[in-house]
Amino acid sequence: MASAVLFDSPGPKTAARHRIYTVVAAVVLMLLVAWVLKRLNDAGQFAYELWEPFVTPNIMQAIGEAWLDTLSMAGLSVLGALVFGVVFGVAKLSDHRPVRWASWLVVEFFRAVPVIMLMIFAFYAVFNSMSIERGAYWSVVLALTVYNGAVLAEVFRAGINALPKGQAEAAYAIGMRKSQVMNIVLLPQAVKIMVPAIISQMVVALKDTSLILIVFGVGLTKILKQLPLSFNNLVPTTIVIALLYIVTNLVLTAIASYAQKKFVGEKEMLKVSMVGEADQNQSAATF
Repeated sequence: MASAVLFDSPGPKTAARHRIYTVVAAVVLMLLVAWVLKRLNDAGQFAYELWEPFVTPNIMQAIGEAWLDTLSMAGLSVLGALVFGVVFGVAKLSDHRPVRWASWLVVEFFRAVPVIMLMIFAFYAVFNSMSIERGAYWSVVLALTVYNGAVLAEVFRAGINALPKGQAEAAYAIGMRKSQVMNIVLLPQAVKIMVPAIISQMVVALKDTSLILIVFGVGLTKILKQLPLSFNNLVPTTIVIALLYIVTNLVLTAIASYAQKKFVGEKEMLKVSMVGEADQNQSAATF
């Protein structure tokens, strides 16, 4: 077994101390949860009439449709962000200084502006001719597209730069143009490295769809705005909507973890193969 590089493996006393810390933390967490549940119960937040709407067919259907709207907003924004990220990530690596600096300006601007401000600006500047609900929907999509696209542009740039320089040099040596090197050689390899980061950004996009709640209600935030007005159940509604976000994010996180393990495994297999080929070449040269 390979030894740890950055720190020594814990000894028996340290391992026992870590187990004690884990038990104490778990007990404290359970006590905190019990205290919160008691406070909610004392406030009458577990009364049946407050939770009954969530088992009513019409409301369940409305929540399902709102959930699909939230997923579609996140999905469209991620697709747009991927295109935005590829274009500006590659542009930041351009040999032409004006293109490189213009891309840097766009990426840094959209990374710096808060997402909620982008949503409000998009609604009043671009989609104000639509209905409030549709305008809010597309404002969320546009704002999350440019923001997450700016983040992914840095991810793509870093992923391409992380590849060995020999990949590009070998492609240039056989006569490929720069566009061919980027599209055929570098990007396909870099995408494998970036898949976990891309899926993690999907989680961020999904959570950020809730920011429009500050101004408008669309998707799950529409339920969070409207349902408590009719049933006076703000806390139960918040808990249910939060659980829907948590479940969806856990699924996306599981996908990201699976993708990371899969691609790390392939990377390690590639390293082993390269080492084996090097050993064979060295043995042949020695012979």
